[in-house]
Amino acid sequence: MTVVTPAEFPRPLAARFFTRGTLVLSALALLGIAGYLYRLLFGLRAATHLSQGYPWGLWISVDVASGVALAAGGFTTAALIEIAGRQRYHRLLRPALLTAMLGYTFVVIGLLADLGRYYNVWHPMLPGMWQGSSVLFEVGICVMIYLTVLYIEFMPIVIERFRGRVALPGALHILNRPLDGALGLADRFLGRFLVLFILAGVVLSCLHQSSLGTLMLIAPYKMHPLWYTPISPLLFLLSAIAVGFPMVIFESLLAARSFKLPAETKLLASLARFTPILLGLYLSVKIIDLTLRGAWGHLGTGSIESVMYLIETIGGVVVPMLLLSMHRVRRSARGLLGAASLVIAGVILNRINVFLVAYRPRFAAQPYFPSVLEIAVTVGLVSALVLVYRLLVMIFPVVTPDDAPGPSAFGGGAPRVVPETLR
Repeated sequence: MTVVTPAEFPRPLAARFFTRGTLVLSALALLGIAGYLYRLLFGLRAATHLSQGYPWGLWISVDVASGVALAAGGFTTAALIEIAGRQRYHRLLRPALLTAMLGYTFVVIGLLADLGRYYNVWHPMLPGMWQGSSVLFEVGICVMIYLTVLYIEFMPIVIERFRGRVALPGALHILNRPLDGALGLADRFLGRFLVLFILAGVVLSCLHQSSLGTLMLIAPYKMHPLWYTPISPLLFLLSAIAVGFPMVIFESLLAARSFKLPAETKLLASLARFTPILLGLYLSVKIIDLTLRGAWGHLGTGSIESVMYLIETIGGVVVPMLLLSMHRVRRSARGLLGAASLVIAGVILNRINVFLVAYRPRFAAQPYFPSVLEIAVTVGLVSALVLVYRLLVMIFPVVTPDDAPGPSAFGGGAPRVVPETLR
């Protein structure tokens, strides 16, 4: 018997980190970091166009609300594979998990810029400061816990990368065995209890995804009737679930193109079959909601709100739902990427509509439009996220090469033992 590490197992990707594209992203990220530091040092008034009338702007609608929704691929994929038992999709889970972990990390970073007193963000950790009647508290504490859960779920990948390979230089070599032993202990612990963290992640995601839709319910007279609805929490949850698989498809296809890997079109086409059902459910609830509230008349006014609602619904829900119902679209990498992009754009537009377009303060001195620095910080955060993703998939075994099943997506990538004759 011979121990081998099959090529089909997840492994770090070999590629140059700096390319023409990553150099552009690095420049954008540096500009974003500069703007971010300027905001932290000089405050919101100096860095943004926010005001008493518009206390929330681009950062809350895109960096936070949209970022949380687009990170839903982690919990939807985990639920599909680890709870529903669809193991054929397990090779997609590690990239989805990494995307979710980085997504939530950058959501928190973006939130710090949006908070007036960002240095108090740790307060929800203290039981003495808990406020059970606050929606923001529920969102904050769930995001904190879920982000911790995501890092715990990523630990088996870190253990797989370094266990048996700890080789500290010089005098630090005396720590090699203790560190390797600690990795082994952590591996055994996670092997027993990881399923509990997976379940916790799904529950926590459902809680804060829906609660984000509750935030604007406290302002019924400041919200346009097309978006103000008592079932806003349900709509936010359904839209996050619907965008989960398109986000996995989008990330997988872009990563394949960036690293010059074969696109996993067949597997992604199979995953895409769930999306028309989820989008159909979301669309049905929206139609029923408009009907029960008698809000259809607001669509025919020709206002900017009615136009934005139609673009969000038709372009981000109806069109991709129809496209992904077609077999010839699903079997095409371009078709999958285009349809997935429409779903993602639709969810981002929905969050912008809810937090910006639909919000009509009664005493605003002037309309809100984001400052150049706000835009720079948002673009910089997205660019930095892509760069960190590229770096981590080059360090850790996240991506599985095509045409072969791998080990458990949460771990178990140790070398297999196979007969000599089968090598």
